[in-house]
Amino acid sequence: MSSAPLHLAVALDGAGWHPAAWREPVSRPGELFTAGYWADLVAEAERGLLDFVTIEDSLGLQTPYDSPYDGPDERTDQVRGRLDAVLVAARIAPLTRHIGIVPTVVATHTEPFHLSKAVATLDYVSGGRAGLRVQVTTRRNEAAHFGRRTFPVLGEAGYRSPAGQRTAREVLDEAADYVEVVRRLWDSWEDDAEIRDAATGRFVDRERLHYIDFSGPHFSVKGPSITPRPPQGQPVVSALAHGDLPYRLVGRAADIGYVTVGDAGRARDAVAEIRKEQSAAGRAQETLHVFGDLVVLVDEEPGAAAARLARLDGVAGAPYPSDAPVFTGTSAQLADLLEELREGGLTGFRLRPAVVGHDLPAITRGLVPELQRRGVFRTAYEADTLRGLLGLPRPASRYAPAAHSENAAVSPADAAPTR
Repeated sequence: MSSAPLHLAVALDGAGWHPAAWREPVSRPGELFTAGYWADLVAEAERGLLDFVTIEDSLGLQTPYDSPYDGPDERTDQVRGRLDAVLVAARIAPLTRHIGIVPTVVATHTEPFHLSKAVATLDYVSGGRAGLRVQVTTRRNEAAHFGRRTFPVLGEAGYRSPAGQRTAREVLDEAADYVEVVRRLWDSWEDDAEIRDAATGRFVDRERLHYIDFSGPHFSVKGPSITPRPPQGQPVVSALAHGDLPYRLVGRAADIGYVTVGDAGRARDAVAEIRKEQSAAGRAQETLHVFGDLVVLVDEEPGAAAARLARLDGVAGAPYPSDAPVFTGTSAQLADLLEELREGGLTGFRLRPAVVGHDLPAITRGLVPELQRRGVFRTAYEADTLRGLLGLPRPASRYAPAAHSENAAVSPADAAPTR
């Protein structure tokens, strides 16, 4: 068994990941669009010493995982509507001290320059605890919000069809370029670019601000950023991956990949594929975490969690359709599963509370003490930044003098992502 520390995160989405979660007595549906609600959730996660929280977002109303990809459903009995994840993160970050804050950002249809500035700002607001979860979309109704592009109707075969594979490859390659532009903009100010010398009247050393001159098939961005280099240098980038094409995005562009696997064998296969893509991208020497993604219902009475899932499904009118494995059981059983999956090469887990008012405290007050008893999870925060919590070094700017000789002859469109 690995002796490395286990990393643990939670994914926050409204009242919880089950569509009937908002109807549970413990839920607070009237507060979903308030800052206090989100502050309470993240404070609970921090009390559990978790590495970070992710905050879900999208460019359209929520729809079930198995709904038609080209438009929202017409249901009115489930939570619909979201707050902007980056703005929520910026609001709650100053209320916390240690936990990482990782909003979801949709790369498709949005601009990397704006995102780089927003997440750099979040890194300043949080004191070095920012990250992002990059997401793509090919939903035609979401494209219609912007009017700049369209996507094909894929039919019943969906992404399994040749047209679906081409579309998926296009948006995922675009997302990899998006992340590369964002990273270069974060590096476009050297760490000591701000002089702030009142005596000489020099606030900025212009020689330490750099054009990134990125030119590729999806973006042409000159730079530099208008925000100084973030406290972490490079905030943490993560992405969810269900198969080969998303594994390529993780290998090329991410610090953390979330994989939806249900046993150690499948975990081992997913990790191997991501490591292969990581090596192909020239990143073999870099730390890249692979987390397992699980929906969890946790109750200490045997059988109670499974019964609760059945009751929630009954309220929703159908079994819960999930893109990730769904766990039901006790804290000890969940700890057993995490240790088993860890043997497949996973370095951590992102847990999705089915009912956040019930299952988030079950994670922080039940699962975490169980993992601590087993000696596989921290008993105190050991770093002040998210990169520090994850064991990621703070990289130098690629444009700093020591990096000039490495980057001078490499065109931005062809360069492998560097950290």
